[in-house]
Amino acid sequence: MTQRLPTTDKNDDDGLNWPRIGGMTFVIAVHAAALMLLLAPVSPPGVEKTDQDSTRVVIIEPPPPPPPPPPPPKEPPKEIKMTPTPPRPAPIQPPPPEPPVVMDTPTPMSLPPAPPTPPAPPVPQAPQRNTSDLRASLCSKPSMTPLLLALQKSGAEHAELSVRLAFTADGAVTSAAIAQSSRDRDLDRAAVSYARGVKLCPGAAGQGILPFSFSAQ
Repeated sequence: MTQRLPTTDKNDDDGLNWPRIGGMTFVIAVHAAALMLLLAPVSPPGVEKTDQDSTRVVIIEPPPPPPPPPPPPKEPPKEIKMTPTPPRPAPIQPPPPEPPVVMDTPTPMSLPPAPPTPPAPPVPQAPQRNTSDLRASLCSKPSMTPLLLALQKSGAEHAELSVRLAFTADGAVTSAAIAQSSRDRDLDRAAVSYARGVKLCPGAAGQGILPFSFSAQ
């Protein structure tokens, strides 16, 4: 039998095969460069962006104008009414003037003068009134009962007041108002009501004072 002698490889034992590694690295680099050339764009980046921007421009056309409105309906022809003009009346001829009538009348120079007109009778003057105290000018008086009852109701033994009257020429009282109060409202109202019921004797129209003096005795 023969024995197999062990063999030793210096390249395997001492380290890596650098020539082989360098060749493989060069081959890989060549392939990588070829691949990058295939993947690179044909045109530069700036040119592609310009082309993209120009292709994105969109022209928007304006909408078509609206259709014109329909024409308004034609108005029906208006009826023309002919109103007959009435005939003008013929002017009336005035009658011919009558001939003057000649009468044998005396002229004013031949008549005697008229007697003079007698003077008008003097207008009777209305009697004057004492406007500060009209008690003497009263022709009719109403009842004093409401005044006496108002005096008793007030509880006063004596009261004095005056009422201002406005009257006409025939003596009718047109208005009455308190000129001096008795300080009792009911008594003042009774005096005004009494003054409106009096009637003065005929005379001059105007205003005056009607005094009142009451006493419980």
